[in-house]
Amino acid sequence: MDHQLMTVGASLARSDERMLTGRNAAGRVWKTGFVGLDPLIGGGMRAGSLVLLAGPQGLGKSTFALQVARNNAATGRPVLYFSYEHDAEDLTQKLIAMEAGELDDSDQVRVTTIRSIFDDLWVSSLEHRLESVPSGVEALTKVSQYSEMLFVHRSTGTRTDLDAIQNAIEAVRELSGTTPLVIVDYLQKVKSMHEDEEASTTQIVEGLKDLAIDINAPVLAIAAAEKEALRSGKRMRANDLRGSSALAYEADVVLVLNNKFDIVARHHLTYDLGNAERFREYAVLTIEKNRFGRDGAVLQFRTRFDQGRFVPTGTEVKEQLIDERVFRE
Repeated sequence: MDHQLMTVGASLARSDERMLTGRNAAGRVWKTGFVGLDPLIGGGMRAGSLVLLAGPQGLGKSTFALQVARNNAATGRPVLYFSYEHDAEDLTQKLIAMEAGELDDSDQVRVTTIRSIFDDLWVSSLEHRLESVPSGVEALTKVSQYSEMLFVHRSTGTRTDLDAIQNAIEAVRELSGTTPLVIVDYLQKVKSMHEDEEASTTQIVEGLKDLAIDINAPVLAIAAAEKEALRSGKRMRANDLRGSSALAYEADVVLVLNNKFDIVARHHLTYDLGNAERFREYAVLTIEKNRFGRDGAVLQFRTRFDQGRFVPTGTEVKEQLIDERVFRE
């Protein structure tokens, strides 16, 4: 029988077997690890789903995705991270900073410090170098515990197409014995046969959606925004994704990050000037589309980009938010 064909009876039998053996919903859901978000999207990222993460430049999309990768690898589940902009050592430095930042009560850990330790010319082991960083050695130990479950693919826009992504997934399957969570950073950089951006984006997003279904695991892809959506004071929405309407159509979940300062109503700034600096420290995450629950939900997460991370506990946004704020003198 064609492997793409399955009767409902066979599907029922497989579901029944999964439930009888205890391989129920938990095996089909990959949690993001961001408190408050997972319950809103069906418990986490579901098998066969395409999740898009978008937002203006510099708002931590890669940081968010890497934190999701780390959260899953730390539970013993393999993760395959396709990185089109950063090499494995750069991501490793961010992971150590992330772990140290969470462990250190003195609040002295910085990504820049970790990077300087990697770049320093003096001869010594990494563990010895990290002794000078608060909680540095403990952070290295934590990263080491899940390091063999987090696979980084150094991807390029000239070589890494959908076939290359599929081949890498199969390689990780063989090495780890199970299907990985797939993260693509980022979607518009995946090599395509089309020169036209709209046609290229459509091909890639449809291909990633098919891939998620075929491997029965989630694909989390970062999506770039149109230039118009990047200007300060404008709230980025799902229709600001760059390249094709297929992005929002094909995705099962669309998450959009915005800086809180840029999208709160002006009166929150006018009557309390101290709010401006506080709001700049938070990213607002909107669930723009959600096939597994209600969309439109809004959470805020404190950003600690100096430590390469978000504070993972999301809280409700109480202030009024707007789509675009226009200041008049």
